[in-house]
Amino acid sequence: MQLELRAQTLLKALVERYIADGLPVGSRALSKISGLDLSPATIRNIMADLEEQGYVSSPHTSAGRIPTPRGYRIFVDTLLTVKHLDEHMVDARLRLQTQQPQKTIANAAQMLSSLSQFAGVVLSPRRESVFQQIEFLRLSEKRILLVIVGPAGDVQNRLLLTEADYTPAQLIQSANYINQNYGGLSFDAVRVRLQGELRQLRDDMGSLMQAAVEAGSEVMSDHSDDMVISGERNLLSVSDLSSNMSSLRQLFDMFEQKTGLMQLLDVSSKATGVQIFIGGESNLVPMDEMSVVTAPYEVNGKIVGTLGVIGPTRMAYERVIPIVDITAKLLSNALSHH
Repeated sequence: MQLELRAQTLLKALVERYIADGLPVGSRALSKISGLDLSPATIRNIMADLEEQGYVSSPHTSAGRIPTPRGYRIFVDTLLTVKHLDEHMVDARLRLQTQQPQKTIANAAQMLSSLSQFAGVVLSPRRESVFQQIEFLRLSEKRILLVIVGPAGDVQNRLLLTEADYTPAQLIQSANYINQNYGGLSFDAVRVRLQGELRQLRDDMGSLMQAAVEAGSEVMSDHSDDMVISGERNLLSVSDLSSNMSSLRQLFDMFEQKTGLMQLLDVSSKATGVQIFIGGESNLVPMDEMSVVTAPYEVNGKIVGTLGVIGPTRMAYERVIPIVDITAKLLSNALSHH
């Protein structure tokens, strides 16, 4: 919805003032800071309209108003003047070692955090769920260790509890079948092909293979170590986020479980450029008082992950947006082979 110019100017002034000091903004203060030559009555009318349209709200205790998630949204989408960030300053802080991609990613998370003073988060590139070969080791009756060897020689293990008790010969035969027919594919692709082919295999072997493929795709899609978060402690000193026990608990849950953040970063990797998720407006953000500013990064021209800053809704977006934007570009450069 298009706001008229005076309403836009007042909303921008209100959001900027509220971000700066966290106090509800009254009409008198607005007439001073907005630079508009309007009577207090006119300002009050425009503010009442903005409130009716859901862009601002009045906390009960005060005559002033504060932005709503919808007010923040129109502010970041149309009213924001992004500050120019000195790239040299950033570059100097980012000595990204390309020898160890994981270290490079950790550095980027740290940099996001130190530049923004909030929490920095980087979702690492997805591991390919391709396997080179598997092996079954019989541990005891109905307990089998599934050993998965990845293309780079990395090894993952998973315990399988089976209905039937398999002989070592059956285990070798099943592993050979999977390795010869499917080695080098992803478990998801194998699952599809196995469904068609299992009818020809003996039932008990088929169910073992199916169990192996299920477990294998779980192992490969376990991305719990794929997210690097830096500076969570910074959020404890943000009163908007940690003012009471229940929001503190939400904050810790979010970092403990990570799944909500994963989803959010996953969604933003499908878009280009900087995106802003505002709590209370986006169901992806776990807390109303929280915003996440994200951008995807690339390796050799292909988007492989996302990074961002997690902070309060009341953050200086014009500063945080360029920090996220530039870090994404620097990380893309550091990880790509030139």
